[in-house]
Amino acid sequence: MSNIKQLTLHPRQLSFKMLRDIYDQPVVLSLPESAYADIDASHNNVKTIIERDKSAYGINTGFGLLAKTRISDDQLELLQRNLIISHSVGTGDALPEGVVRLIMVMKVASLAQGVSGVRREVVDSLLGLINNQITPNIPAKGSVGASGDLAPLSHMTLAMMGEGDVFVAGKKVPAADALAKHGLEPITLAAKEGLALINGTQVSTALALRGYFLARDLLETATIVGSLSIDAAKGSDSPFDARIHEVRGHHGQIEIAKAHRQLIKGSAIR
Repeated sequence: MSNIKQLTLHPRQLSFKMLRDIYDQPVVLSLPESAYADIDASHNNVKTIIERDKSAYGINTGFGLLAKTRISDDQLELLQRNLIISHSVGTGDALPEGVVRLIMVMKVASLAQGVSGVRREVVDSLLGLINNQITPNIPAKGSVGASGDLAPLSHMTLAMMGEGDVFVAGKKVPAADALAKHGLEPITLAAKEGLALINGTQVSTALALRGYFLARDLLETATIVGSLSIDAAKGSDSPFDARIHEVRGHHGQIEIAKAHRQLIKGSAIR
C-alpha cells in the first residue's frame, strides 16, 4: 500500500493531472472533513422531507410515469434496491480498470459536494472499493442516457451492495466475497441513494477522458518519431524557428515546433 499514490479529493478541484494519475494506477483516496459536513447536511434535508410526510420525487415516490405514486416509508429501501436491480442490464466486455476507477472517483467527487442527499456511508462504500482495488464489473454496452449513465452506474452500485461481480487483481470474483475479504460491509441503500448513484454522466466522462489521454500519448509519440526522422535524415531545424511560428500565431504549431527544437538540439548525427 505504501507504493500507491495517496490523494485527498477536494470537491470541484479535480485536475487533468489528478485524473490521469487515477486512470494510470491504483490510488488511496480520502475526503476532507469539510466534505463530510456538507454530505451530512444534505442527508438531513432528505430525512426532514420524510419525517414531515412530504412527497418528493425519487425520495418517496416512484420514477418516470410513477412519479406521482407515493411509496410508503417501509418500502423506501426496497424502492432503491429495485431501481438498481432493474437497471443492471448492461452487456458486452467489462470496461477497463482505469476507466472504472475514474468513474468511481468522479462519482465520489459529485456526492462529496453535499447536494445529493446521501449518507456518508455511501461515499465511504465507494472509497472502500477504490482504496482496496476492487473494480466493479461494468459492461461496456447498454445505457439509458436519459438522466445519466443509468445502466453502467447501476452495475457499479451493485458491487457496493455486495451483488454482481468485481475484479480483484485481474480476476473476476463475486462482489460479496471481495467485500468480505477486505472487511467491507455491503451497503443497504436508503431513500434517494440509488437515484443519486445512477444519475450522472461519470461513465461518459471517463470514456471521454480515456480518449483524451490516448490522444495526448499519440501526439507525444508522433512528435518524438518526427524528431527521430529529422535527425536520421540530417534535416534542417530552420522550419522550426520560433519567429516563424509566432508570426503565424497557432498555439499548437508553436508548441510542436518548440518540442522539435528541444528534441533535435545537440544531435550528434546532424
